[in-house]
Amino acid sequence: MSAFSLCVISGDGVGREVIPCAVEVLQQVLPGVALIDADAGWDCFTRAGQALPDATVEKIEACGAALFGAVSSPSRKVEGYRSPIVQMRQRFDLYANLRPTRALGADRAVDLLIVRENTQGLYAGREYLRGDEAIAERVITRAASMRIGQMAFRLAAERPRRHVTIVHKANILPITDGVFRDAVRDAGADYPGVTINETLVDTAAMLLASRPEQFDVIVTTNLFGDILSDVASVWGGGMGVAPALNLGASVAVAEPVHGSAPDIAGKGIANPAGAILSVALLLRYHWGRPAEADRIERAVCAAIEAGCRTPDLGGRATTRDMLEAILERMKG
Repeated sequence: MSAFSLCVISGDGVGREVIPCAVEVLQQVLPGVALIDADAGWDCFTRAGQALPDATVEKIEACGAALFGAVSSPSRKVEGYRSPIVQMRQRFDLYANLRPTRALGADRAVDLLIVRENTQGLYAGREYLRGDEAIAERVITRAASMRIGQMAFRLAAERPRRHVTIVHKANILPITDGVFRDAVRDAGADYPGVTINETLVDTAAMLLASRPEQFDVIVTTNLFGDILSDVASVWGGGMGVAPALNLGASVAVAEPVHGSAPDIAGKGIANPAGAILSVALLLRYHWGRPAEADRIERAVCAAIEAGCRTPDLGGRATTRDMLEAILERMKG
């Protein structure tokens, strides 16, 4: 049996186009990887009544790793439907969401990592009506905040700049964000070689949009991390290039962050870079194969810098063109 097993979930929309590309790249660096197909997403829900079937949960658990393409979540409440990626995060306690951003060109020295608490906050699912009030409860615990803080400081200690920025809104949310900030600061006590500062989330958004070079590792709560990582992705080429890894103690789920993109689904022009780079994160942080991760990341960057760009990057390349350009640069 292979030492590496991956549950492959294409999901909805362009997920079905970019996930096979990511799998093909993975097989170049891990030729013996065992692949197990599974189903999840909105289309799965409309067919089977479950967005994340029990059989898929069992396959993820058996593999210990999954690659998930995209989901077309409705923007209204649909009885019985819950986002499958949110379910995965909570079911497998995927408490850390890792979102790196590196500038494609040499004109900006952007190399940052957003470490997002992935199981609590406003995504805890505690939302209800009380009369004419719609209420969402924001859940922050010291234990979860300490845990994500430890992850952020551990990763920062492995980076050249060794710096962590805590992002919060404790001036308006003094209890919940106060718990988060204080717990993360306490986690930093075990890493004296890592420097630390903090900033409010609105200021962080402005700085990410204007002076991203100043950031190394950002650690923040669930919703803030979701938004800030999308802002930061602009410097790496946008959402089509942005990778992510949902990381837990024993299970990891890699996912590009671009969504199902129904406007271009089926046209063969979706950018596979985000999915491919998500595989690199899986290799680096879950499987402990940094050399293979480096090989993939260098090939993606080289292909884009050589001018192979899908329409989201201003070019005319197809999904297959991009894949072949990346595979060519992985040779040797």
